[in-house]
Amino acid sequence: MALMPKRTKHRKMQKGQCAGLSKGGNFVHFGEFGIQVLERGWITAQQIEACRVAINRYFQRRGKVWIRIFPDKPVTKKPAEVRMGKGKGAVDHYVAVVKPGRVLFEVGNVPKDMAQSALRLGAAKLGLKTRFVERLEQV
Repeated sequence: MALMPKRTKHRKMQKGQCAGLSKGGNFVHFGEFGIQVLERGWITAQQIEACRVAINRYFQRRGKVWIRIFPDKPVTKKPAEVRMGKGKGAVDHYVAVVKPGRVLFEVGNVPKDMAQSALRLGAAKLGLKTRFVERLEQV
């Protein structure tokens, strides 16, 4: 079951711009370790799910995983070999817009080396450059 909004005000959305850096969600907040994206782009609901499954499989029911992004942007697609015009296509899938600095996944209750291995497996499913980050201790 792919992630998607329960309901939206408008069914279709324009492409929009993806300039600048991430405004929020830049630090590990819930767990002890995370993966932070270094490029801008779209991450599909399928990629998020594949990443989550890869991390959970590696943990074998240990640890906890937090997903810090949600695919709330609909992407439309017209059928193959259809002529130009006749309006915008139907909604095909949903994506999350990510900008550099955004923390995508966090994990907790596991040792550092295990978290690093699991997040590396997960990052391979995303198609964007990422890096491993640790929680900053507030004094």
